[in-house]
Amino acid sequence: MTKHYLIFCFTFLIFQLYGQERYTFSGSVLEEKSNETLIGVNVIFPDQKAGTITNEYGFFSITMPKGDYTIVISYLGYQDHIETITLDQHLSKTFTLQESSEQLEEVVITNNIEKLNLKNPQMSVNALNASTIKQIPVVLGEPDVIKSITLLPGVTSAGEGASGFNVRGGAADQNLILLDEATLFNSSHLFGFFSVFNPDAIKDLKLYKGGIPARYGGRVSSVLDIYQKEGNNKSFQANGGIGLVSSRLLVEGPLKKEQGSFLLGGRSSYAHLFLPLFNVDNSAYFYDLNTKLSYKLNSNNSIYLSGYFGRDVFNISDSFENTYGNSLVNLRWNHLFSDKLFSNMSLIYSDYYYGLNLNFVGFEWNSGISNINFKYDFKHYISNSIKLQYGLNSMYYTFNPGEIKPSSATSGINEKNLIKKYAFENAVYIDAEHKISEHLTATYGVRLSSFLRLGQNQLNVYTNNNPVIFNPDFQIYQGAKAIGTASYNRKNTIKSFANIEPRAALAYQLNATSSLKASYNKMSQYLHLLSNTSSPTPLDVWAPSGKYIKPQLLDQYAIGYFKNFSNATYSLEVETYYKTIKNRIDYIDGTNLIANDAIERVILNGKSRAYGLEVLFKKNQGRFKGWFAYTLSKSEQKTAGRTAIESGINNGNWYNTAYDKTHDISVTTSYDLSKKWLLNANFLFQSGQPTTYPNGQYVYNGIRIPNYSDRNSTRLPNYHRLDISATYTPKPDTTTGSTSHWVFGIYNLYNRRNAASIAFGQNRITGTNEATRLAIFGIIPSVSYNFKF
Repeated sequence: MTKHYLIFCFTFLIFQLYGQERYTFSGSVLEEKSNETLIGVNVIFPDQKAGTITNEYGFFSITMPKGDYTIVISYLGYQDHIETITLDQHLSKTFTLQESSEQLEEVVITNNIEKLNLKNPQMSVNALNASTIKQIPVVLGEPDVIKSITLLPGVTSAGEGASGFNVRGGAADQNLILLDEATLFNSSHLFGFFSVFNPDAIKDLKLYKGGIPARYGGRVSSVLDIYQKEGNNKSFQANGGIGLVSSRLLVEGPLKKEQGSFLLGGRSSYAHLFLPLFNVDNSAYFYDLNTKLSYKLNSNNSIYLSGYFGRDVFNISDSFENTYGNSLVNLRWNHLFSDKLFSNMSLIYSDYYYGLNLNFVGFEWNSGISNINFKYDFKHYISNSIKLQYGLNSMYYTFNPGEIKPSSATSGINEKNLIKKYAFENAVYIDAEHKISEHLTATYGVRLSSFLRLGQNQLNVYTNNNPVIFNPDFQIYQGAKAIGTASYNRKNTIKSFANIEPRAALAYQLNATSSLKASYNKMSQYLHLLSNTSSPTPLDVWAPSGKYIKPQLLDQYAIGYFKNFSNATYSLEVETYYKTIKNRIDYIDGTNLIANDAIERVILNGKSRAYGLEVLFKKNQGRFKGWFAYTLSKSEQKTAGRTAIESGINNGNWYNTAYDKTHDISVTTSYDLSKKWLLNANFLFQSGQPTTYPNGQYVYNGIRIPNYSDRNSTRLPNYHRLDISATYTPKPDTTTGSTSHWVFGIYNLYNRRNAASIAFGQNRITGTNEATRLAIFGIIPSVSYNFKF
């Protein structure tokens, strides 16, 4: 009897779960004027308190029981689309959204939107759109992605004129920067004054500081994921801007109406053209090109070809010329296997080149890094409770640490090639988003990564495999002498690594307006940027893990509280994090990295840790909008002695990293004064950057020689500035539909002379040691004209 009863109960349960007819509702969401796909659009069933969002290619899928439903398609900056649908079979639809207008009434179902956002376990993520980036006042009036994200909590820069950015106390090389899925190895123009991203070409930007999904790997600090626009496949369109030092132009239009499109954008600076007027025979300028072709083959297949090419040129008279930049190409294929299975296959080439021509000594220097990347990603909508993402990734690297060639027939320089290095990095991953209950949602997954250091022509061999030795008499580290060399065929593997990288995040909704979230990340980084300066420079060299360099290994924990106020008019995000990194590279004193063919002789493996509290308070609606961001943090490094007699760096104690900023405050505001005038301002305060000052001096042969304190034990003065801008928008041309606006700005309004560095040297006249502070920017006014037609 009991046996039959259990069978009956089980059968009844299965019937209840699956007896209802269920159908899949899928499709895409596009922008009406251009047919551009929209990322992160809310597709909501408000009465059922259910919904989903569009993926990176504007696709969505959700399964519901048979019935009639009201759906709301909602996206920031666009009018909501409300429609009634009947699900009595699998249904696929394409929706188009119109940009919002002040004259039109909008229907906003804020309560359900809030619940969906609060339930999403993704945390430690910031998103900015192109319009927000363009409104933020920046130096010389040029809209800048990197400068904009440094106004977010947990993100800092190394200072004015410094390239790269630091996230949660991490180094700049620990950030994975992706443009249309291709890796950028240097994100700056003109040594950090501008970033390589053309804001007119940007469609979507997300910065992951923690809770990083398993589909990303290869870096241990953050992921900056940027997608370019696809292009208008309905009509021709152009927009751009003319500024004091640079201009930009972007054109887009259909290859075949409503089926294919092109996008072509370019930027260039031209301040160097005016230098001859001042009898200055030097120049510094950049140019870049963004391009993309998109074509929809049929309802299930689309292909994309995107690219980026950028160069910086800096020269002094005819004696010195420096050229560097990135080149990217990505061919992608989107395929819809079914209304529940979406795929994206990519073949990517990425190259970073650095060239130097020193005519006064007669040689040329060329170096760089390149990779070929194949990736295949799937998004599987198993049910409304479970969504899977899985895929694989394989990258082949070529490292060129440097080639020296004579630049003329009379040059006394002999040709020399530093040893090229090669490597394979592979990974497979799976991620699940799981709605466990009405209040609890989780994402969890794992990434399996491997790294193969391939053979090279010559590899130094050292006693006990130790390329760095310790001199106990002088208490210093020194490079060991090689006892021989070994040669490997390219097909051989010198060293291999493999790591399991679990990821997990939870979101628990406390009530209709607040939630708690927590996340854990384990990540591996097999590439290292060799630099003993506080910020990356074009001359810095990327090196792979191998026999003497271990991969960096991260463990990061984060927990946060999130709340919406007044129907999402205000929002509050509070997060705290703690992370540790094993095998963080450190340098012995007196390290020389330039043209060093035995880099292993000057580096040590240490560890680092960072922890902090981040607060982000935002006003999202109304004439006055903006945010307040505050970060309280600590970032430290430790390199202990390998044996009892070794002192380590700073006596083996924890010391501040060069990117430790105890306090970081930013206030960003926007005020709609009228239909024609928009006012913007931002204020930034950061604790001074750690540095090393002399703490004494001694005299040797009549020369005063400074004695330096422990590494990074002192700081530069605190950094702060205020920027303002005003945007004037005339009435649009009603006949052509063209629009334009003027942006007037003042960078560093109160002319704060922030210290980029402090150098110590001997005064040639008095013979005494003195400090010299370098400040790059004072107050800078700017004006730019922007247009769209």
